[in-house]
Amino acid sequence: MSKIKVLLVDDHAVVRMGFKMLINAEIDMEVIGEAESGELGIKSYKELQPNLVIMDITMPGIGGIEAIDRILANDKKARILVLSAHEDSVHPKRVLKAGALGYLTKRSAAEELIKAIRTVHSGKKYLEASIAQQMAITNLSGENNPVEVLSDREFEVFIALAKGKSTNEIADTMCLSPRTVGTHLYNIKQKLNANNSAEIALIAIRCGLMEP
Repeated sequence: MSKIKVLLVDDHAVVRMGFKMLINAEIDMEVIGEAESGELGIKSYKELQPNLVIMDITMPGIGGIEAIDRILANDKKARILVLSAHEDSVHPKRVLKAGALGYLTKRSAAEELIKAIRTVHSGKKYLEASIAQQMAITNLSGENNPVEVLSDREFEVFIALAKGKSTNEIADTMCLSPRTVGTHLYNIKQKLNANNSAEIALIAIRCGLMEP
């Protein structure tokens, strides 16, 4: 029986180790590679050609959403399952729009992770129940989320700004120049009609992306 070959992309070694143990304990799947950043994830995907990628969103350098974009640009059949700490409805919507097939939070049970891997590997979508419920409620309410107008990179910068990070800190974390971050900041302020970082944080709280 051929096994489902999995690539783990997460910047925390302990997290990768835990997921690797869970996955390798299954008779029909194995972890064939690990990467600690989006850039290395893209490189490893090309080299290893896994059947499925488990991707974190928030990582140094390019984030998970941009990594998803680039992997799918090279291989439209790539099957990606996002495993993230974000429990809002905005992040899942963005990763599904980018082309990922599944979304789980890191608090989900081990059994659900295994089920999600098999489901996504078969080409079907998988959403954690609580996330699916949040997304359904948001859609039913008919409310447009203001941050949907942001590009994927602007969204990552927006989250960092909302958390109180400085332009230089964001530049270091995302491997960008301060000038580029400044351009993103300008665009974010224009699109969201925000004047400063405090207003950006308030928008993030209203959108459920941060705790008050």
